[in-house]
This record gives sequence, structure tokens and C-alpha cells, in this order.
Amino acid sequence: MLWGCGLVAVGQPGVLRFSISRDCCTEMAVLGVVLGLLVACIAAAAKESVLNVCMDAKHHKTQPGPEGALHGQCAPWKDNACCTAQTSTEAHKDQSYLYSFNWHHCGVMPEKCRQHFIQDTCLYECSPNLGPWIQQADSSWRRQRILHVPLCKEDCKQWWEDCKDARTCKENWHKGWNWTTGTNRCPRGATCRPFWSVFPRSADLCEKIWSNSYKYTQEHRGSGRCIQMWFDPAHGNPNVAVAKFYAQNGADTSPVPWAVLVLLPPALLALL
Repeated sequence: MLWGCGLVAVGQPGVLRFSISRDCCTEMAVLGVVLGLLVACIAAAAKESVLNVCMDAKHHKTQPGPEGALHGQCAPWKDNACCTAQTSTEAHKDQSYLYSFNWHHCGVMPEKCRQHFIQDTCLYECSPNLGPWIQQADSSWRRQRILHVPLCKEDCKQWWEDCKDARTCKENWHKGWNWTTGTNRCPRGATCRPFWSVFPRSADLCEKIWSNSYKYTQEHRGSGRCIQMWFDPAHGNPNVAVAKFYAQNGADTSPVPWAVLVLLPPALLALL
């Protein structure tokens, strides 16, 4: 038997051929259509699963939702946020309880530069639209991180422009600090230099400072192809459409959904 279809032996003695009935061919064709629909449904579900989500990290909510009020620069996300009001307040503080990170490790950071790092923190902590770029993280303080989020060209260039004269001693701020005092200090032997020396191009700043969390792009604000760090909530959150676009076009590289897609057809066939 083949999927419930009869194989009929025909032919002369010593010459054996098999014939599959027309009903069997129809049954197999229907089965193929059903399997195709199931795979399509699972693919659609996999894409939807990365939309409107919060990453599993240190201060994120388990699910996005409205907040009565978010502080300062985090306010654009108040209608649907992965951060709490307390987190948004702490995001604006120097050496807050969030990560005990000191922006002023090489002297006082200019306020116009500091505002970009606050906005970066608000995006990271509050946005429910980073799902297509969430990856598993091998870290003691978070299970997930973002990787290669396509940042709009204008946001990246303005970040560099407003910070180029600030000073730092490190290219990658994710690791390598001296934490012996409870906050980040420059490691032994590191010298403080202007941002323009540490990060010669805007792409260097956006991509290297947080271990490739962001990806520099040539896409412009409003294009629907890049994440905006800054936006006017009065006109809606443009990053909703951006996340949907990348979810539908393969930005979700999570291995689990696609493994399911590959293994589903033979698994179903084995049950028939």
C-alpha cells in the first residue's frame, strides 16, 4: 500500500510492472495540496510570531502593552511598550540601576550626544517592533538580544555628528570594561580619544558600539525599510510597518520555525 493507494502488479511473467489507480493519483494530489497549505500556514504563523513582542532581557516586560505615561524621550512608545514607566525614568539617569553604566567615563558627555544614547536606550527597552532581529544571547543577564537592526541613515549620521567631539576609550561598549568599582571604567592602558577617532564613520559608531546590534543602512526615514530611533507619535509608530516588512521578507533567522517547516511534510506523511 502507498498512502492508502493500491499498487497493482501487471505484465507478462518475468516482467513486473506496477500501476497506480487514478483514484490514488487524485488522493496524492489532494494530499500535496493539504501539505502545502499546512506549510504556508505555519510559515505565516512564524512570521507573525516576531511581531509585537518583547525580548527576554533584563528589564523588559513579558508582553508589550500600553503604559499610562513614559518619561521624557521614551514617551513615543507609551501606547504600546515593552518598558515600564520606572524603566523609562531610569533610562534618563546617569549610572542608573538599569546597567550602572557611566556615559561620562572620559569626561562629561555633551548633552546633545547624551540624548542619542538615551534614545538608543528607550528604543532598546521600550520598542515592541524589534522581533525580526531578536537572537538568543549567551549572557548571564539576558537570554535574548537584537542583532543587525537596520537603522535609518539619518538617525545614524546625526548620532555620529552630535557625538563626534565626545570622548571614549573603547570601540565596543558591550564588554571589556573595568567594573571593580561597580560601574564601568576604562580598562588599564586604554586612552580617551574623541569619538571621531574611535569611530571614523557614522557606520562605525552605529554598528560597533553595541556589538552589531544595529546595522547601518542607506535607507531613509519614512521608507518603511529602516528602524527609526526618533519619531513623532502623533503620526503613529513607523517601526510597526518596518518590522512587518522584514518579518515577511526573511529577517527572522530564528532556527525553530524553519526547522518545523522542513520537518513537517515527512512527519505528516509518516502518519498516513
